[in-house]
Amino acid sequence: MALVDRFYSTDNGRIANGLLIASYATFGVAGQQWYAGISAALMLVLLWVWAVALLRRAGWRVPRGVPLFSAAMVLAVFCFASTNTYKTFFWPASSVSHTFPPVLAAAATIPALLATTRRGKVAAVASAFVIGGVMGTLSEETSVVALILLALVLLLGRRLFPAGQLGFVRAWCATAGAGILVGTAVLLTSPGSRNRRTRHHTDSMFAPESLSASLQGYTHVLHTLVTNRQYVGVIAVGVLIGVLVRRADGGLPRPDYRVPLLLVAGPVALLFSGYVCTVIAYPAFGPSVATANRLRNDYLFPLLLLLVGAGGLLGNLTVRRYRRGAGPVAAGAVLLCMCVTAVLAVSLRDLGSDMRVRARAWDSQDRLLRERAAAGATVLPYKPLVISKMLEPFSNGGKRLWPAPCVALYYQVEKVTDGTERQGRGTARAGPLQPGPQDAPRHRHWTNPLATDLNR
Repeated sequence: MALVDRFYSTDNGRIANGLLIASYATFGVAGQQWYAGISAALMLVLLWVWAVALLRRAGWRVPRGVPLFSAAMVLAVFCFASTNTYKTFFWPASSVSHTFPPVLAAAATIPALLATTRRGKVAAVASAFVIGGVMGTLSEETSVVALILLALVLLLGRRLFPAGQLGFVRAWCATAGAGILVGTAVLLTSPGSRNRRTRHHTDSMFAPESLSASLQGYTHVLHTLVTNRQYVGVIAVGVLIGVLVRRADGGLPRPDYRVPLLLVAGPVALLFSGYVCTVIAYPAFGPSVATANRLRNDYLFPLLLLLVGAGGLLGNLTVRRYRRGAGPVAAGAVLLCMCVTAVLAVSLRDLGSDMRVRARAWDSQDRLLRERAAAGATVLPYKPLVISKMLEPFSNGGKRLWPAPCVALYYQVEKVTDGTERQGRGTARAGPLQPGPQDAPRHRHWTNPLATDLNR
């Protein structure tokens, strides 16, 4: 609760975000290590149940195992087909804010898809408001995407849903949107959000130069996404579903005019929401908004789902035209999925090797720093152990200064110095953590007030 209060009162106002971070930070290093695996299992279960609920609602059936295979393939591409998988998936702070929220937003529709009775529909509407409120205090970008998509559904409701379902759909969308707006209002009025706006001058986000720079950065993001050939894996999953899916009576699903409508209106809405997300993030990230790949996950996930839908339409049209070609097309789709999975596995193998090397170096340095802090040292030399362009103390030519006080607070000392710098000057002959002249008490003129409070 102390961390949640810090998020609300000081950092950014994201209450749900702070609660999720506290859920793994409570366990220290082990929580950081296990978060990726646990979150992946949770997201896989949510997508699996969501796929089953969609099929049941549509009255379709597929061979056993296809929903789980499809959910796993979509999740693998979403998490691992990234320009920086470490930041997107293995770094918990990023996953909590930008990887998990869009999956949670999609899973929020499960109660609505399964609701068949009046009581079930009331429960679905109530859960939509609650999850919407959580979303509003979890991720601003995912909230923006969800609100735009909900508005699209309300606008096209008459063309997308039968008259008998339209009232429930409208009530669910309006309630979900209200929950998101309430959560967002709580976030925006928080002291932490005000502090963040002051630090990053977010009032200027709608200035012409900011909008233009955001558009340039967003154009770069779109080019990166379009040229990523690994996304063909989710199209292949859609083709597989389109080839294998059948109605309850065994016949092929009939052509549906709503699918082309969604495949046109959906990308337009998502492209617009992506630009809005870029505008929101620009004051904090500046030009790096084009390369901070974790920021695009909020609208990338629904784009991947649209690619699945496009693949499903393609598979359905193929099997209708070439009945005997269903088997080879399905086999080709599975083979393509396996090829994409192999490419992802190779990249993960290399990243895994880098992570093991860094982990050993981090453990060694951590052990020595703790020993020195326990012996009474108030100034410690810290050697940056950079992986996947993550920020470290003294990185970027010494311009990244803010992580250093965080490290000092972590070890409850007054200051950390650049161990790499000392080694370069020849003052650390026995290793980057050997004491040097700069570790003398004369450094005590700089005090970390947070560390002092902790020690007190």
